[in-house]
Amino acid sequence: MPLTEQTMTEQTGPKTVGQLPNTSTSTPLAPAVFTRLVWTLFVASLGALVARQLTGGHWEIPGLAAVDGLTVLLWVVVTFFSGIVHSYSRRYMAGSEHITRFFTRLFAFTISVMVLVAADHVALFGAAWLAMGLVMADLIGTVRGWPQARAAAALARRYFLASSLFLGAALATLAWATGATTISGILTAVGTVPDATLLVAAGLLLLAAMVQSALVPFHSWLLSSMTAPTPASALMHAGFVNAGGILLLRFAPVVTADATFMLLVVVAGATSALLGKLLKAVQTDVKRKLGCSTTGQMGFMIAQAGLGFFGAAIAHLILHGFYKAYLFLSAGEQVEHTSPATSEPGTVTLVGGAVTVLTAVAGGALFALLTGKGTHFDSGLLLTGLISLTTLHATWTAVRHTDVPAAIRYGVVPLVFLPAIAVYAGVYTAVSAVLAGVPLVTAPAELTLVHGLVAVAFLAAYVAIETGLYQRSRRLYVALVNASQPSTGTLLTATEEYNEY
Repeated sequence: MPLTEQTMTEQTGPKTVGQLPNTSTSTPLAPAVFTRLVWTLFVASLGALVARQLTGGHWEIPGLAAVDGLTVLLWVVVTFFSGIVHSYSRRYMAGSEHITRFFTRLFAFTISVMVLVAADHVALFGAAWLAMGLVMADLIGTVRGWPQARAAAALARRYFLASSLFLGAALATLAWATGATTISGILTAVGTVPDATLLVAAGLLLLAAMVQSALVPFHSWLLSSMTAPTPASALMHAGFVNAGGILLLRFAPVVTADATFMLLVVVAGATSALLGKLLKAVQTDVKRKLGCSTTGQMGFMIAQAGLGFFGAAIAHLILHGFYKAYLFLSAGEQVEHTSPATSEPGTVTLVGGAVTVLTAVAGGALFALLTGKGTHFDSGLLLTGLISLTTLHATWTAVRHTDVPAAIRYGVVPLVFLPAIAVYAGVYTAVSAVLAGVPLVTAPAELTLVHGLVAVAFLAAYVAIETGLYQRSRRLYVALVNASQPSTGTLLTATEEYNEY
């Protein structure tokens, strides 16, 4: 073909992929409307929490819904997180063709959680649990033209349907055994239910909680959900996965009916907490690191419930929610367009090691002093020990990875971490006060050999991570990498797939 001015223009001119946006199109109303509605719900929820604390009132729609301390507390937490995510998403999703559907799903998720924590009728509770899962699955697959997003949504939907089936079976079993159709009625009649029936119902409740909270081995849906827009991921990790702890607290009289079963809850939670930490250690992707961290943190939450400290589990999910929401919404700041650089951790002197250990011991003692947990020979001792171990890990990391001169560093470490422990203890105490009247907020168990083995496992995992043992064992390293792989259908395999969506 002869070269002409027209063909030269076609070859050298700018290329436009797809249709240019129509600037005359009005901005959708959904983002502004739903954002204002969510913040209005937050203010109303905060008012309900204050009113309940001042009056000690208990509001209910007989046979349908009941508002207690757990309800109003979670209303405040959920609407606050949702308000932050709604506000953030108005800029994040600006210009997206999916913006209206995205905001509709965000608001629907918020309402479903609010209904769940207030529901008293078992059918309403089960329906809200199912709706919460289906809406979250739809948020994961927001970009429907993206095959990986559709695959991730389909995987999550299967997990959430399984969780709803477990919960539905548990509710049906309890309703049949007690003759009651409300949660309050079931809990009142728990003493009349045969032990074998209670054990079956408790097992089903635990399975439902493990799936929803992405505990090992049900963590695959969470690690495959990275196709979700970042605000949806923030709401997922700060709110959705907390449903497991909420479920166990709401049905605490059922779960605590058998001491051996409580040990199973501890083991299930501790296993996920340990593996989550190890899985995180082999990740290179920012969001997948956060996903493995959530699996570990939710495992710790379930372990706290298994120890009988349901109030501590709720305090943990609230604090974890604030922290994880911040990390997800700021995840983009951690990605730099520079060559990767590595820094070796610094050496720690004998003085630094002593400061670290003494800070950890002082942290555990401070927690025990402020909460009264760990002062008796029961499961509270293990809880306090885990607090000390967590403090040890955090202080050791700070001491080794800080460029501040050693003299200043060793002096600042206790001044930073001990107040943090005090804040955690204060939140725990405040949450327990708000939950007054909720059945079995605290039910410490006697220490057993299993609790001792859990403590040893946590200590061993800590040593393995700090010494890099998992890296020296090729078999363990490969096993951890394989266990943390998302579903193959959700993986992006070509650069073009990133650019297109």
